[in-house]
Amino acid sequence: MSTRRAFIKALPGAGAAFSLAGSVVWGESATWARDERTSPAFTDHVHPQGKPASAFTRDVLRRAGATLPFADDRDFAEQRKGLIAPMTAMTIPADAGHLAWDMEQFRFLDEQDAFDSIHPSLVRISRLNNNYGLYEVIPGIYQVRGFDLSDLTFVRGRTGWIVFDPLVSQETARAAWALFQEHVGEGRPVSAVIYSHTHGDHWGGVRGLVAEEDVRSGRVPVIAPAGFLAHTVAENVYAGNAMNRRLFYQYGLLLPSGPHGYVGQGLGQRVSAGASGLIAPTRHVAQAIEEFEVDGVRMIFQNTPDTEAPREMNTYLPDAKALWMAENVVASLHNIYTLRGAPVRDPLNWSKYINEALYRFGREAEVMFASHHWPRWGNARVQEVLRAQRDLYAHMNNQVLHLANQGVTINEIHTVYELPKSLQQTWHCRGYHGSPEHNSRGVIQRYLGFWDCNPATLIPLPASESAPLYVEMMGGSQAILARGRRLHDEGKYRLAQEIVNTLVQAEPQNREAKALLADIFEQIGYQQENPGLRNSFLSGAYELRSGIPEGETARSSSPDVVRAMTTELFLNFLGIRMDSRRAEGLRFTINLVTPDNGERFVIEMENATLTNIAGFQAETPDLTLTIARADLEQTMTGARTLEAQIADGTATVQGDVGILAQLATTMVAFDPRFEIMPGTGSAATRDRGRALRQADAYRAEPRAMIAE
Repeated sequence: MSTRRAFIKALPGAGAAFSLAGSVVWGESATWARDERTSPAFTDHVHPQGKPASAFTRDVLRRAGATLPFADDRDFAEQRKGLIAPMTAMTIPADAGHLAWDMEQFRFLDEQDAFDSIHPSLVRISRLNNNYGLYEVIPGIYQVRGFDLSDLTFVRGRTGWIVFDPLVSQETARAAWALFQEHVGEGRPVSAVIYSHTHGDHWGGVRGLVAEEDVRSGRVPVIAPAGFLAHTVAENVYAGNAMNRRLFYQYGLLLPSGPHGYVGQGLGQRVSAGASGLIAPTRHVAQAIEEFEVDGVRMIFQNTPDTEAPREMNTYLPDAKALWMAENVVASLHNIYTLRGAPVRDPLNWSKYINEALYRFGREAEVMFASHHWPRWGNARVQEVLRAQRDLYAHMNNQVLHLANQGVTINEIHTVYELPKSLQQTWHCRGYHGSPEHNSRGVIQRYLGFWDCNPATLIPLPASESAPLYVEMMGGSQAILARGRRLHDEGKYRLAQEIVNTLVQAEPQNREAKALLADIFEQIGYQQENPGLRNSFLSGAYELRSGIPEGETARSSSPDVVRAMTTELFLNFLGIRMDSRRAEGLRFTINLVTPDNGERFVIEMENATLTNIAGFQAETPDLTLTIARADLEQTMTGARTLEAQIADGTATVQGDVGILAQLATTMVAFDPRFEIMPGTGSAATRDRGRALRQADAYRAEPRAMIAE
C-alpha cells in the first residue's frame, strides 16, 4: 500500500474476508500515510514516540537466532523453483481508486541481513513471502504467489483452467489472471472454481475471474465442501463486531510497514484491500472421500471438517500425483486458537486428517502444494512434511492435555509446554501464524474452558474495580511508575507489564503510565517470532500513544456475503443485537413468511429474549409479516428500511405493526471502536464503555432493522 490511509479506507473490502457483522474504515485524519514518513519524526520509527530495540531485546533476538536451523535452506530453493515470470508492477490498484495491493512496502526486508527489532525467524518467513510472480508447480499446474495473503492456483483442464482458491479481492485475482494469461494461459477461459474452505482469502476474489452468469448457466461449476455457505457466514457473524476490532491487533492493520512496525503476516504479507465478493457454490462435496472429474481432470476430494476451518477439503490429482492440502498443511504452525477470535480448533482431529492424507495419497504423491507458501517436491519430502505436521498438532493436543491432567492450568500452560526439539528445529513447524504460547492455552480452553479451578478467579472483579486496590496497596501511581521504569530499564518487560498495566487499568487517563506501558509493549513485540503476537503488542503500543482513530464506519460487508446469510442466521443475530434490558416486559409473537423460497418462522419476544424457530407458524400471532426473501435482503444489507418496504407494498403486514417499532427500540448498533486498552477511546467511547458496566445507566442509541 503506498499509503496507510489508502489501506484503512479500503477495509470494508478487506474486512469482509473475515467478518460479516461489520467491517471498519477509519477516516483519513486518523492514520499516517507512508509518504509522510519522510519527515524527521518518521525517519527511524513508525511512531514519533516509538523507541528503538533495547540492548536486552537485541540480546534476546541474537540468542534466538543462534538456536535456529539456518543451515537448512531447502525452503528457499523450493520457494524459487519453477519461477516463470516475476510481477514487475509493485502495486495493484483497486477499482475504487485506492491501492488493493502494495509489495513496495516490503522491499526493506531485502535491504539488510538482520534487524535488531525483528525476530530473525520472522525476517526469514517474511523474506520467503516476498515471492511475487508466476510459478510452475509441475506441467499443467501453476501458482501466482505474493498477490494476496493466499496463493492462486491454476490446473489445466480439458477445456480451460480450473481455479483453486481465488484470493481475497477481485482486483488481485484479476491481476494474477492477467499475468498468468500473458505467460501460460493460452487464452483459455476459467472452466471451474474450487473453494477449499470457508475463510475469505480463499473465495473473495472470485468475481475477478468468472462472471456469475457463467456459473448460473452451468458453464463454470463452483465446487466447495458441504456446509460451505452456512459456515462461511456463521463462524464470524455472531461476534463479528468484536472479531473485527480484534483483527486490528492480530493483523496490525494500523501499523505502517518497517523494522519497527509491520513486517508480514506469516501466511503471506498482508490481506489485500480490494473488493471482496462471493459466488455461491453449485456443487458440494458431501462424502468423506469423493471422486469425480472436473473439466476432464480426475480428482479425489477428502473432506476434513473441523480442522483449520469448520469446513475444508484436501484434493488429490492421482494422474499428476499432485496433492493439494488446502490450508491444512502450510509452512507454519497454524492457529488452534486464533487471536482475532473464532471457535477453538480441534488439533487431534486435524492431525488425524493429515495422517489420513499421508496414508491415502502421500505415499505416492510426487508434489504437494497448498493455498499458502510454496510446494514440496519429491515423495520423500512430501512424506517428511506431512509426518512432521501430523505430529505437530497431535503433540500439541496430547501433551498439553498430559500436563493439564497433572494440574497445569490455562494460565500456566504456555510457560510449561514445549514442542519437541525435533519440531522446534523444523522450519515449517515454527509459529508464524499460530504460536505454541497461545495455541497451548487454546487446547485447554477447548477441553476445560477459561477457569483455572482457583475459586478466587471463578467470579473475578473487572480490572477497573480491582486495579485501584492494587495501586493503593503498591503505594500509589508514582511508586508503580518508578518500579515499572526500573524493571523496563533492566529488561524485565513482562514483570514491568504486570504492574504498569494494573496502573493503566486503574487510571486510564494517566498519560505517563500509558506511555511507559507502550514502551514495554513495544519491546515485547520486537522479541516475538509470531506475527500475530508482534502485531498485537505493537498495536497496543500504538493505541496507548495515539488513541483509537475516529472516522467513518461501514456496517455491512459485501452484498454477496450478506445474501449468503440464511434467514435464520439473520434472526439469530437480531437476538444478539437486542439489549434485553430494553425488552423487559415486552411480549409478542410474529409470524414471518418469505413466499419466494417457502420459508416460515415464528419469532417470539418473551422473558426479555428474542427467539425464532423455522418451519412453524403461531396460531394467533400478534403480527404476520410477509416479504420475499429477495426483498428482505435489502433490509439485511441496509439498502432499504423495512418501514419503507411496508409503505410501498413490497412487504405486507397483518396485525399490530407497532410491534416492529417496539422491536426497533431494543436494538443496538455495535460500535467498532470500543476500547481494548483503557483510556484510548474518545470521550463518547469511554462513556459507552462506562455505561455498559453500569446496567441502570445504559442508554445507547438504538439502530434497528426497521430504521436501517
